Amino acid sequence: MAEDETGQDPNSPPDARLTSLHGRLKRAEQAEKERRPQVDSMGGARSAGLRVLQSLAGMPFGGAVIGWLLDRVFGTAPWIMLALMFIGFAGGVIDVMKFSNRNSDQGSGK
Repeated sequence: MAEDETGQDPNSPPDARLTSLHGRLKRAEQAEKERRPQVDSMGGARSAGLRVLQSLAGMPFGGAVIGWLLDRVFGTAPWIMLALMFIGFAGGVIDVMKFSNRNSDQGSGK
């Protein structure tokens, strides 16, 4: 008789207790899935908030860093840094406006 790594004959019929356990586990998983609150409700809001934070903080910061480097190269401190920082802020505001319009269009079914 051939045995697998568990020491059981693979050709033997499945044990009724294992079949019953499998059925009970499936029912318990289904009941838990129905009982558990939806996680995605906060996941979408968190994702949108992080996107807004990234746009409003990251773009001006990136513009300031690039501007600082260019100011050091050209010796024009702080003018290029200030200009790129304000351009980054304007780009961040435009990005947030596009993002909010796109999300409101999806929510209204357009």
